[in-house]
Amino acid sequence: MMQGPPVTAVFFSKQTMARFYTIMGKLSGITVIDLTQFLPGPMMTVMMADQGARVIKIEPRAGDPARDMQPRARYDGADHSVWFANLNRGKESVVLDLKSEAGQTALADLCRTADVFVEGFRPGVMKRLGFDFDSVKAIKPDIIYCSISAFGQTGELAHHPAHDMAVQALAGFLSANDGADGTPVVPGVASADLAAGLTALSAVLMALVGRSSSGEGAYIDCAMFDSLLPWSAHTASSVIAGGESPVSSRQRSLGGAGFYQIYRTMDGRHVALGGREIKFARNLLTALGREDLVAHAQREAGEQEELIQFLRDTFKTKSRDHWEAWFADKDVAFAPVLNFREALDQPHIAERGLLIEADGGANHIAPAVRFAGDDWQAGAVPQLGSGLKHDEGS
Repeated sequence: MMQGPPVTAVFFSKQTMARFYTIMGKLSGITVIDLTQFLPGPMMTVMMADQGARVIKIEPRAGDPARDMQPRARYDGADHSVWFANLNRGKESVVLDLKSEAGQTALADLCRTADVFVEGFRPGVMKRLGFDFDSVKAIKPDIIYCSISAFGQTGELAHHPAHDMAVQALAGFLSANDGADGTPVVPGVASADLAAGLTALSAVLMALVGRSSSGEGAYIDCAMFDSLLPWSAHTASSVIAGGESPVSSRQRSLGGAGFYQIYRTMDGRHVALGGREIKFARNLLTALGREDLVAHAQREAGEQEELIQFLRDTFKTKSRDHWEAWFADKDVAFAPVLNFREALDQPHIAERGLLIEADGGANHIAPAVRFAGDDWQAGAVPQLGSGLKHDEGS
């Protein structure tokens, strides 16, 4: 059984160690102190836990607010928020009052044996608590310290409060997430949160590789805003080139092209054409008897209205299921627009093993990173304060 290193004022039970060290992976032997909540940080650290890192999640007495999010399901013999379970499986939960001397002492003890320290507070909070980068580095000189925030540790927006949608709004993304009338709509994906989680993970892994040769730690200032901006390279290319902001109706990827478009079907559902290559246009329009419109598919975005209108009129004559069957033997980038229930019920999900049933019947979304030959299993979902016991009595 793999044992964790000794920590002052902390003890490990055999049950606890068995619970958290059943998964061996590429990051086995790496210890992460995780002071993040909600989405960006927990997504980053669950990806590390999924690969065998020991992640010690530091929570306030009330716990990560995601613990209270609905809906709930049965994981490992207890009811948990599905959100929390999928972003915090395989971690240890430690309750610490970081404003108390005992809590600060316990965290300092944990830092002495850590490889990575991740926090998601507003700039300045960790310094007030005595656990900013310089303070933690004094405890553990080769620590890799990652701060995740909305706008970074410096700059005029550094202290501006924001969750995902506000960051998307300020980064320009929300303007391109608009409906047919040009009005921005609430995005379906928390792109800024997720971009930050992936960026932070990449940076930490790079720093771990660098430390293996240099012996030096690193400080990472990961901003949701900064992380999202590179994702605009194709959408905002006109601005990057010094021109005007893109208008969705005149952009190939945003609704100005017939073959990168969503169409309503007779039964009120939708289908999508998702490939702009001319071969797909030729294949579909030939099958529909309108080869004359192939040339329209080669026009600039915003100049394909005749083609788009034809496809609108065509798709609304049949049901979504009809079109799905009709396209089965056509070499066209086509897809029915599925809701999440339909999407997760597809045979593809089972074939790829993308939903993993936990003890109790609820599901985990399998990690996107899985290595050939590894028998991955979801780690247990931690009860609040169940990971370690310390002298505060939590």
